[in-house]
Amino acid sequence: MIAFAALGMLLADDIITVTGTKLDAPLSELPMSVDVLSADEPGGLAPLNAAEEISERLAGVEAAVANGTQVAFQIRGIGAVDHQALTPTAAAVYVDGVFMATNVQTGFLLYDIDRAEVLKGPQGTLYGRNASSGAVNFETVRPSADQSGYLRLALGNFGLIDSAGAIGASFSDRVHGRLAGRLLRRDAVLDNVITDAGVPAPDDAGEREEYGLRGSLLVEGATGWDTLVRAHWEQDSGINAAPRNDSLDIGDHEISIGPDGIQDTDSSFWGGSFEVTGQHGEWEIFSLTAYEAYDQNYGFDFDGAPAPFGNPNLNANLSYDREFWQLSQEVRGQRQFGDHRVMIGVTASTDDFDQDYLIWCGNLDPETLLGSCPYVGAPGRVGPTPASPGTPLSLLTRIEQARDTAAFFTHNEIAFGGLTTLTLGGRLTWERIEGEGFGIHIFDDGTRGFNNRDGLGPAMGSNVIEDTRFTGNAALSRQIGTGTAYLAISSGYKSGGFNGEVQNNATHFADEGLFGAETVTAYEAGFKSPLGATAFLNAAIFYQDYADPQARIFVNFTQPNGDTITSNSLSNLDEATSYGAELSLDWQPTPALDLRAGLVLLETEIHQGTEAVPTGNADTFDGNPLPFAPEVSATLSGSYTKPLDNGGTLILGGHAKYRSEFHLDAEGLTARSQDGYTILDAKAAYRLPGEKLTLSLFGRNLLDEDYAVSGYGFIGYNTFRSAPRTWGVEARLNF
Repeated sequence: MIAFAALGMLLADDIITVTGTKLDAPLSELPMSVDVLSADEPGGLAPLNAAEEISERLAGVEAAVANGTQVAFQIRGIGAVDHQALTPTAAAVYVDGVFMATNVQTGFLLYDIDRAEVLKGPQGTLYGRNASSGAVNFETVRPSADQSGYLRLALGNFGLIDSAGAIGASFSDRVHGRLAGRLLRRDAVLDNVITDAGVPAPDDAGEREEYGLRGSLLVEGATGWDTLVRAHWEQDSGINAAPRNDSLDIGDHEISIGPDGIQDTDSSFWGGSFEVTGQHGEWEIFSLTAYEAYDQNYGFDFDGAPAPFGNPNLNANLSYDREFWQLSQEVRGQRQFGDHRVMIGVTASTDDFDQDYLIWCGNLDPETLLGSCPYVGAPGRVGPTPASPGTPLSLLTRIEQARDTAAFFTHNEIAFGGLTTLTLGGRLTWERIEGEGFGIHIFDDGTRGFNNRDGLGPAMGSNVIEDTRFTGNAALSRQIGTGTAYLAISSGYKSGGFNGEVQNNATHFADEGLFGAETVTAYEAGFKSPLGATAFLNAAIFYQDYADPQARIFVNFTQPNGDTITSNSLSNLDEATSYGAELSLDWQPTPALDLRAGLVLLETEIHQGTEAVPTGNADTFDGNPLPFAPEVSATLSGSYTKPLDNGGTLILGGHAKYRSEFHLDAEGLTARSQDGYTILDAKAAYRLPGEKLTLSLFGRNLLDEDYAVSGYGFIGYNTFRSAPRTWGVEARLNF
């Protein structure tokens, strides 16, 4: 379970390490906006399944789930909604301090999580990678001498079977281990309905089957140097969700696809890390070496319909076959000079990404990669000199990318008189990205030819992107009574890169076919303070200059027969602004009742000049809001704990989040927007005497809202949809 951090944490005088900042400081004194969610608070809600679901607990934080699995967080409106897997997300995502370098990794299965922390605004001077919108850090439970274990089983509607557990052991006074795992199975939650009398609608689109295992070993050295080794493995073996085509007249929580759009998922994720901490003279040293990798094989019905607009020749399916690995090393040192603190660090990483991207029509022959009908987008890529007199049926795109990064960063706190602190940070980042690949079409006679749309040359090539950038931050904070006021400025960026979609011709790897880095400069003023002994207030106003924002651009693509489909690519707009205010209040009116409310008011606007960008113009984008940036988002949560006369405990918890209307992409069209909605979750639990066994009843999305979690243009417009109302019962045994 994940709930908001206890009020006691906010009011405590003790030093509390917010692991996402790597600073030993009271949360109430940090000159930045930070949200902390901790596990197993009293009244905690139903266990969250995947990383993106923390956005349901936070105001001002959204998560677009592209292709049904690939997650990009938007913080204060900043963050491209992108379904390619080649680039990091605008909000850097970490697990136990290890950066997740692609959006394939950011929607991971949650289990044995101790806490999650969200740092709002550009990041990069504290640790890890550069980021333009913020950082999301997940910390798993560390082994220790006093660790606890548990077993949990939940059963619910849609055939839910959710089991998890963790066990720890101490092998000596200084050696502690922990093993945790989770198995999650659930039937498809969206009804696949028949909209074409000649095409059946299988009921397994979106089945979920995931499991994971994590082991960790902590060795506490006699000389004060500690070593923590972690290893994990996760498997996704379900069936990917299918999108809904907006041309279909179907109801809430319904989709409509045929059997040819059903594909098994076979994706494995694994990795490990080696963490060393200790004292060298006056310096506290931290070292983290990590390796992460995945093999991903999945696909779905691309057009989101059995026969788009009643035409079976517009049918399309796609699949991804991806392999990825990354190796990273980070070293940080910090020390005190009187009341001043200095932290310096270096980090380096290398990663390698390979992808085969296949699109076809109808049923696929896995040997020849040919569909049973021509894919509508294939003929337009043949070019003026076809490689065969036959009919082009399928498209295959291959891309390989290698990325190397290195950075030096520093974070410094200079105290003046005990009440005022000046914070200065800087980061120098070097990055080199090499990409190469090709795009081909496959004819019905087996001939393969390079794509050559408009006769601009065969779709094959390579290129190198190399960039060095400096970013930084400065903040001035002052204690005012029991509170802290601060002013801050920070900058960050998200690197540019290659488009991983269909390669049309030779321009794909040319400089004009790439997208550039985006940068954000943020200004923030905030105040944090206890309100008596029972409440804590956080308030902030912010303004963000967003230069060269990356955005998915949709381009009408005319076929030789006159039909039109929509092609997608990642490009840069000119600029945008994001500004607003946020407020949160934690209140404990009685020892038994904890309440928390959050509110973010947000305005975003794209500023597009009159000069056309490669795939769009001012008329299309200027004045539009950024995608996934609701003007109002508000949260309200509460928990009530009541000891009973028999020694048991009654626990009631609930959480609601409201979002106003927002757009799914940068074009700002009403047809591509999501109406405002409210998500309501609740839980009722009884903890038996002895506090070992807890029995619970939980519900998610109790208002049964149907909403889009991402969208894209193709033949019409397609959206991936939310899960409907789910409920279940749970038993948890602590030991």
